[in-house]
Amino acid sequence: MNAVATSIPHPVTNADRMGVALLFSLMLHGILILGIGWHFAKPAPSLPTLDVTLINTSNAETPKQADFLAQANNAGGGNSDKAHRPGAPFSGPLPVTQAGIAPVPLMPAAPAQQTQSGPHILTTTGAAKTTAVQQRDTRAEPAPQERVAAIPVQQRLEMARLAQEVRDEQQAYARRPRRKYISANTRSVADAAYQVAWVHRIERIGNLNYPDAARRRHLHGNVVLSVTIGADGHVRGVTINTSSGYRVLDDAAIRIVHLAAPFPPIPREKDADGHRITELVITRTWQFLPGNHLQTRGTAVP
Repeated sequence: MNAVATSIPHPVTNADRMGVALLFSLMLHGILILGIGWHFAKPAPSLPTLDVTLINTSNAETPKQADFLAQANNAGGGNSDKAHRPGAPFSGPLPVTQAGIAPVPLMPAAPAQQTQSGPHILTTTGAAKTTAVQQRDTRAEPAPQERVAAIPVQQRLEMARLAQEVRDEQQAYARRPRRKYISANTRSVADAAYQVAWVHRIERIGNLNYPDAARRRHLHGNVVLSVTIGADGHVRGVTINTSSGYRVLDDAAIRIVHLAAPFPPIPREKDADGHRITELVITRTWQFLPGNHLQTRGTAVP
């Protein structure tokens, strides 16, 4: 029999494994170093920056050598030999928040929905036609008490005061004296007769009580008087329309009127509105004549 020779494989040791790993590592590093090129990008050049100063004033003069860049030309002045950046003398204070209740914005109120009074009336004609007839929206008018309550109190008081003033003026107008004026223009027979009797009385009393001071000083002059006589004949007032220039004569004329009063009741007449005359005004010129004599004459009243 022939002997068959069999080969036994050599066992792999740790040294073999280490050698293979080292060889593979050297080959890999060689490929990386020799086969791949490394290129580093250069940084882009930075853009130039400009420091611009904002100024509040400018002029047409351009400085030969500018110390700062600004939005306008301005040749500076002053007494400093160093270049200083222009600026405001004081800066505005920053707003300081204070503790408190933040304001709450008011939101607009949604409009109230208007409700229509009354139901909708539906009328149908046939099977396919329907027509809706809506009643007109009628808003109820506020009651008078509600309208008065809506007026401010101060306004209501002012309205009441004005209304009272109107009532007072109306009452005063209704109670005002119904006057009639008698002068040289008088045409009424009753007024003329009353005036004649009144003049005789005045002149008689006046000559009996002629002022002593006027007699001693020999004073003469004319006084225009308006005498108001009430319905009962009593004197309501005396007005000097034109003075004589002498206080003695003016006072003497007024004194004679009161000495002659009361006079007879005035004629019962009515004015154009149908109201009874309550006062009669007689205007005459009182003449203090030489010889210590008094007489009166009619005076036209415009």
